[in-house]
Amino acid sequence: MRGLLLPSAHAASVKEPNRVNFSLHDNFCSKWWKEHQLGLIFSIWTSGSAWASPNHSQRAEVDWRRSRRRMSVYTLNLRFFWPLVTCILTALLLLHQYIFRGLEDQGSDCANQGPGVVTLFKYILAFIMCYFFIRYCSSQPGSVRRGFHKVLEVHGKSGVSKRELLNEHYERHVRLSPHVLGHSKAHVAKLVSELVRVGRTDVPPESSLAFRGDFIQIGSSYEEHKVGSPDCFDILVPLRAPRGLKLEAVACTDKHGGPPLCTLNTPRKAEWTRRHKSFTDTFLHSSQNVYKMSPDSVQRWFYMATQRCLAAVRYPFDQRCSLSLSLSEEQQVLLRMTPRSDYVCCHISMGIRLIPAFPLSDGAFLVASQQGKDFWTVYFPRQEQRLLTCLKGRLPFNSCHLKCLQLLKEICNLSGEVLDQQSGAEWGRVLSSYALKTAWIRLLLSTPPEAWDDCNLVERLDDLLRSLRDSLQSRALCHLLLGGVNGHLPDSVALPKLVKEMVPSNLWAEFSDVTLDMVSARLTYSWNHLPRLIRLGRPQRTSLGRGVRCKYVDAE
Repeated sequence: MRGLLLPSAHAASVKEPNRVNFSLHDNFCSKWWKEHQLGLIFSIWTSGSAWASPNHSQRAEVDWRRSRRRMSVYTLNLRFFWPLVTCILTALLLLHQYIFRGLEDQGSDCANQGPGVVTLFKYILAFIMCYFFIRYCSSQPGSVRRGFHKVLEVHGKSGVSKRELLNEHYERHVRLSPHVLGHSKAHVAKLVSELVRVGRTDVPPESSLAFRGDFIQIGSSYEEHKVGSPDCFDILVPLRAPRGLKLEAVACTDKHGGPPLCTLNTPRKAEWTRRHKSFTDTFLHSSQNVYKMSPDSVQRWFYMATQRCLAAVRYPFDQRCSLSLSLSEEQQVLLRMTPRSDYVCCHISMGIRLIPAFPLSDGAFLVASQQGKDFWTVYFPRQEQRLLTCLKGRLPFNSCHLKCLQLLKEICNLSGEVLDQQSGAEWGRVLSSYALKTAWIRLLLSTPPEAWDDCNLVERLDDLLRSLRDSLQSRALCHLLLGGVNGHLPDSVALPKLVKEMVPSNLWAEFSDVTLDMVSARLTYSWNHLPRLIRLGRPQRTSLGRGVRCKYVDAE
């Protein structure tokens, strides 16, 4: 039969083409492998040498340090890199041996090339594997770990190591982003300006308080020494007294120490208080035939007035943020601003502490005090701003004075986090932001300007901590403007006549000796064990959690 093909012939016809195609494929693969195996070996060796070279490691570390503040960077883990390279090279060697044996079994011409090239290739691969294995072993005994954590394990016996530790922690956890801080201050200023504009009255009120129409930004966020996150702002809101009401500030001479305190009194036998009975019953109370302004009544009125103003200006801000107003246990008005999810830029919740204040002369203000129901505390925002501006003009361009204060506040924050609730509260009240700023400015006034160069960061921080410990041991930290340093103040810092008549004020007079000794010992321990303190405090630090400490340390 003509069209019939026997099974044996069909099998032979099918097997022969397959054999020819397979031999052509094997010849092509073997020739390509022979021509390119040396180039492949050289490329693998050069890439491995480049990864293992010290220069490349130094460049990688520098690049990592530059970019770690902006984004999370993948770093090479040498523990897994070298074993992975060893496994890959071993697999390539086994694959080459398998292909070579397959070619020998099929009788290809590559088997007649002689064992010289193959043996040389095996020796080169073995040498490369041994080289990578030695590099891997040399990097194991803690060298990588020391490269990333050697700064934390050094106890600062030399100034360079402690300076590296402080600079690293400052860049990663303390320094604020100018972009975020600028946007936060702009949002706060826009909201507060609308609030005081609505509450302002052009004509002085007849029998009620009113907003004067301006506000004053105070605190560490505006003085450039805020730490952690720009989520806490202090705003002074000046108030306008009713028309015809005369208030006299009287210094408390019977109370030595603590912040400077005053009372707001009306003249004796004043006719205004009799004609405005409703205002007198709401805001004043009589004491020894003298009417005194009540801080608690002013705070309650201010809270309700701020609520009305917020309701009037809420609508334009609802598209970008949610606003809430609360009155704390200390009778402080706190405005919380939380950006909405669709407003991506600088998405951070901010707390604005609105502080009602009565103006004194020369830019000083009276603010409600927590010392008693009739006492008012004197604030000096204008004087402190002028003093800081004058000091900044004297210091060198690369001065570390702000950095020094920020690191001091960070050390106090980290040390206070590990204390119990009662000890932490005492720690925060003794080492408040104003107390630390007072000691810092006193050191600035008594130190030559050239000593605040950035290379002297550790020395100046050590001096600042030493002065704090000396003040704690002597039980005295005199007020900046009421503590006997007026002779060192520049002429641009003018004080009201009332303040000049006050006795020197000791900010630590209200604390017991036991509390001050505890703070002094804890401060010394924190400075001597700074690497351990930073290492223990880092896992607890987040960008959202750092702001809750503003109640004690960052609040003015």
